[in-house]
Amino acid sequence: MTLLSVRHETVYRYARAVQFGEHRMLLRPRDSMEQTLESFGLAIRPKPAGLRWIHDVFGNGIAIASFDEPAEELRIVATMVLDHTPELTPAFEIETRAKTYPFDYGDVDAIDLAPNLRRQFPEETEVDVWARRFLDPRGVTLTGHLLATMTLGIKESFKYLRRYNPGTQRPSVTLSTRAGTCRDFALLMIEAARSLGLAARFVTGYLYSPARDDGTNRGGGATHAWAQVYLPGAGWVEFDPTNGIIGTRDLIRVGVAREPRQAIPISGTFIGKKEDYLGMEVEVVVERVVSLQDGMG
Repeated sequence: MTLLSVRHETVYRYARAVQFGEHRMLLRPRDSMEQTLESFGLAIRPKPAGLRWIHDVFGNGIAIASFDEPAEELRIVATMVLDHTPELTPAFEIETRAKTYPFDYGDVDAIDLAPNLRRQFPEETEVDVWARRFLDPRGVTLTGHLLATMTLGIKESFKYLRRYNPGTQRPSVTLSTRAGTCRDFALLMIEAARSLGLAARFVTGYLYSPARDDGTNRGGGATHAWAQVYLPGAGWVEFDPTNGIIGTRDLIRVGVAREPRQAIPISGTFIGKKEDYLGMEVEVVVERVVSLQDGMG
């Protein structure tokens, strides 16, 4: 068992006291076979007048806070501990019919997967051209190999950049500049997979980076983003093109969505002038919890 602790702090600062509107927070990790939420805490200052929880259309846990007290600063701190036990070497049991590309999802699954098959930027034909570079020219392409080489191709051929302003750049921009953030790389892979007729969706969460000092994992210290592709027999499979990770090793899943703008960790409004807003700071710390058993020889 591996216990991981996460502390996610977001601070918004203003030049004067402003009134806050509702804030939606996608911060609570999703329970699954490989990660179990042991504890979760949410501290907000100023104290909300009301705080309620809902499940959105994707089944993500959303906290909605309302405020009646104006302030010059809004501070949101989420803390959590998870039991994270992914397979070190994932072995996906893809159904025989889907082991080679192309394949058919079938009438039943195709209905539910339809939104995740629809392109967000269908006019960007350069994405189609790029995606087809990963097909075997001999005519038979192994599905797993196709997605693995696409994941590693982004990691090895694109430059990772930190960008703190909101939004995700169009896949065509990522292709032309050969650079982007984790969310840009995730969107490129999603659009590329969809261009090939594969159902894909956006994932937001956290990255455990035990080797951050030597640069092994890119994207630590902030929220992270990657892609999931649906494979018959294996289900939704994680692909992190920023780090070349396949499966859930080092990845803590918080929310899934059809497109990036539906998976913003924190969104909200304030009443005031545009120049009142001074900026936002985000810090994410993911650490392994050392238990008593870890210290026993």
